Amino acid sequence: MFSFVRTVAALVVLSLASPPLVWAGEQKDVTLFNEAGLSIDVFWVHPQNGGIHKMTADGEVIKDGLSIPLKSFAGHEFEVHEVPNPSTGECDTTDSKTCRRAIFQVTPYDDQVIFITPNFEAVIEDSNTKAQAAAGDLVQDCHIQAKRKTPADPSAEDLQKSMLGLVQCVEDKVARNLIKSNEEVAFQASVRKDMAAKLENYTCDDPDHPTSAPVRDEIWKTAKDGHPRTVHVMHDRPASKIHVVEHFIDPEECDAMEHAAEPILHRATVADGSGGSKYSEARKAMQAGINVKWEKEADGDPIARLSRRVYDYANHVLGLGLEHHGQEDLMSIQYFGRGYNDTEPDRYTPHCDGDCTGLKHKHGTRMATMVMYCKIPQHGGHTNFRNAGIHIQPKMGNAIFFAYIDPDTKVMDTGFTEHSGCPVFEGEKKIVTQWIRYGVDKENPWDSFNTLGIKKSEENDY
Repeated sequence: MFSFVRTVAALVVLSLASPPLVWAGEQKDVTLFNEAGLSIDVFWVHPQNGGIHKMTADGEVIKDGLSIPLKSFAGHEFEVHEVPNPSTGECDTTDSKTCRRAIFQVTPYDDQVIFITPNFEAVIEDSNTKAQAAAGDLVQDCHIQAKRKTPADPSAEDLQKSMLGLVQCVEDKVARNLIKSNEEVAFQASVRKDMAAKLENYTCDDPDHPTSAPVRDEIWKTAKDGHPRTVHVMHDRPASKIHVVEHFIDPEECDAMEHAAEPILHRATVADGSGGSKYSEARKAMQAGINVKWEKEADGDPIARLSRRVYDYANHVLGLGLEHHGQEDLMSIQYFGRGYNDTEPDRYTPHCDGDCTGLKHKHGTRMATMVMYCKIPQHGGHTNFRNAGIHIQPKMGNAIFFAYIDPDTKVMDTGFTEHSGCPVFEGEKKIVTQWIRYGVDKENPWDSFNTLGIKKSEENDY
């Protein structure tokens, strides 16, 4: 009698609680609880060759009732082995006396806890399973309400009313839960940003503040020269990525950029919020835009060679098929230290290079940046991503690549790539920067858009 209502309820549970799995490769903190009633061993399974590697020291086991923390990545697999009885040397908890095994895989979700049960099963609880349970409870409550309001011998009209009532009930409950969730997310974000703002001055004023630890290291080779470069992945989320690439720019390329910039250096500007630019005390530096002469690339021109490497790396990370056509010029930027007593040192206060509002990308606007270090000051000049908790000491020849777009959804970062150029106190800081745009080409170059992503030829239409 209520099969139709139950079917609708089941469909609602699936739509609410079963998003498609996406193995993002993000680092995850996992806690393993042993509730099996016996000792266990835990092994990491190598994703390429299938070999297993014990997670505890030789001779150590995880006794019943204990837990261990694991740091891993989404998609990694682990095996849990029953440890033989030390008296008999056998696994005597089953009739077969065969030592049991359980397998679990790290999910892309947060708050992961793995329970090894008395039946020797690996039960995963994470933010997704909690959401599924909550969705199931929500629909069950609405199902009970619909059942109470449906006559014992319902007509087609009664069933339709039950279905509509169930859907309305679910919609109302989901709306209330979404409001609560959004309020919590907004609160957590404000706490994170407030804490980051308080730490900003401390991290920038400490000349010995170390570079943050990466979440992992990779090797990248360009198709052009095949030279392997170490990449430190500092932060890795769908819409925000921060990488440090070692030995990205060479002395010849730095010299070529500095020589080209010398006669045209001028005071740096910032976006003015209405589509244009202005001078601001938030950014004290000298800069010069250098047009890349692509016709000289085949002759080994160092500036063209450098620019090609920038787009090769951006495409390696984002897979967006970016081309150099229509992009902004390479920018030579210079900061000068005048001592610790300087009340207004050269610096760039916290800012986003593009949108960091979590909205859709505006066609033709920036979505990634490459900052390359040519000259390092004696004191100061670090780069600080305060909301991501990432601090980077400059190193000559290294580069910082950061992207603030989800290449799949084209949704922008929510502030993790907001960054600052810490004050330069002593010495000079000389960098080369490439701001990378999405949606530009030969016919629609970067300067045909204002900073709001509106074509200048169409500004009067807005």
